[in-house]
Amino acid sequence: MFASRLNKIITKWKGHEYVIDEDIPAPYLMALVWSRLMMLVWGKLRFVKNGGLFFLSFRAKIKCGSRLRVGRSVTISSGCYIDALSSEGIRFGNNVSVGMNTKIEGTGNLQFLGKGLLVGNNVGLGSDNFFGCAGGIIIGDDTIIGNYVSFHSENHVYDDLSTPIRLQGVKHDGIKLGKNCWIGAKSTILDGAVIGNGCIIAAGAVVKKGKYEDNGIYGGVPARLLMKREELFDYA
Repeated sequence: MFASRLNKIITKWKGHEYVIDEDIPAPYLMALVWSRLMMLVWGKLRFVKNGGLFFLSFRAKIKCGSRLRVGRSVTISSGCYIDALSSEGIRFGNNVSVGMNTKIEGTGNLQFLGKGLLVGNNVGLGSDNFFGCAGGIIIGDDTIIGNYVSFHSENHVYDDLSTPIRLQGVKHDGIKLGKNCWIGAKSTILDGAVIGNGCIIAAGAVVKKGKYEDNGIYGGVPARLLMKREELFDYA
């Protein structure tokens, strides 16, 4: 009975049918509900602008919260660090989850105000990830990101051999990630990458600057096109 009621509540929040596995013990679910209620209270106490149902762990740290905007039913988990200092801020759409220990930095250093991060609806940002948003990162709707993934929208200048690299400054092209993508665990997305809709990035891949076609499956170091998703049906 408890699980059935919980299914209805979560389905309403998420906007699509959600069914909890029947084998999950009731005490486990009750503890989870209590934890979520505490996150909801803490989300209200932090006064971050949101669309409602903002679940924030008290073990998460938010800096420059005035530049953080979140939609409805957003979760920021334990151990997360979000520094929203940036020209366009950090913005999450509806039904976005940020996994445990994920770090989001709007600005790399105080000499250059970063651009920020824009996340669409129904996006999972995974656990133990890093988002360096100085050059700007855009993530489309319905995208899922695995664990230990890093995004670096900034690159060092190194053309002058007579000057230390650390003194030559940085450049920013930004990163764009389309809708309905799946980014595998431990992959690295570098500045200037433009990933199309429906793409899959294999675990451990390094995606360098360039354009990546819609519905492509990419893997390797550096990442290259392995096949298009529609080709999978040819092997069925």
